[in-house]
Amino acid sequence: MPWGVVAASAVLVLVLLVVAFPGLFTSRGPLEADPLQAFLPPGQGGLLGTDQLGRSVWSRVAYGARYSIFIAVAATVVGVLVGVAIGLAAGLGGRVTDEVTTRGLDVVAAFPAILLAIVLVTIVGPGIPTVIVALGIASVPRYARIVRAETHVVRRSGYVEQSVTFGLRRSTLVVRHVLPHAVVSVPILATIGLGTCILAASSLSFIGLGPKPPSPEWGAMLSDGRNYLQLAWWISVFPGVAIVAVVVAVSVVGRRLQRHFEHREQS
Repeated sequence: MPWGVVAASAVLVLVLLVVAFPGLFTSRGPLEADPLQAFLPPGQGGLLGTDQLGRSVWSRVAYGARYSIFIAVAATVVGVLVGVAIGLAAGLGGRVTDEVTTRGLDVVAAFPAILLAIVLVTIVGPGIPTVIVALGIASVPRYARIVRAETHVVRRSGYVEQSVTFGLRRSTLVVRHVLPHAVVSVPILATIGLGTCILAASSLSFIGLGPKPPSPEWGAMLSDGRNYLQLAWWISVFPGVAIVAVVVAVSVVGRRLQRHFEHREQS
């Protein structure tokens, strides 16, 4: 296995441990402030220094992983569930249903995902549930299209036609034969899309449309520290490093799974 994939996997394992057990990695709470300890650089103010309120940057990065990862995972789950349902409906429906669904997906996909999410969050209001739904809806076309295409292929296969001939009920046919084959590549797409959701969630938080302060979300931390870059660069740099490291690691692992899947399909 390439060393890059091993390193990316190690990063993801570490992040999952931090998300599950942040207390094992830091003894300070993310909201524990001490104005007398404000703007201490890394080393003097703990591992990654302190911010403008004297809060530990390392503690906020560690606990902030929960927010960023949870939002991205939840948004991906929403996108997958809705996308699979729409893709199946389009693939199994008649020509009119397929055409209407396809045109609707084209309209949604015409907007950049982050722009569509910004519009939805602006209309409904900021907050974690809104961000999750907005990012989930923005990612629906990615999954719906592949499920629709695979459903068209599966429904025309010989064993499905034989099952119809033998009188197998439609619901049983869909659950046993169509769905498992139609969604076989969805987990790989979801893994790759997870990195996009993390980046989008952080972007929304950066402009004030994500979790409300003082939540230690990575994008919000970037926004908090941008006014102190010359005085205390570490407030923004380390959350940014965390975002980049996780997004790159997820992308590397996802691409590796995709190549493995394509190679298996060809062999």
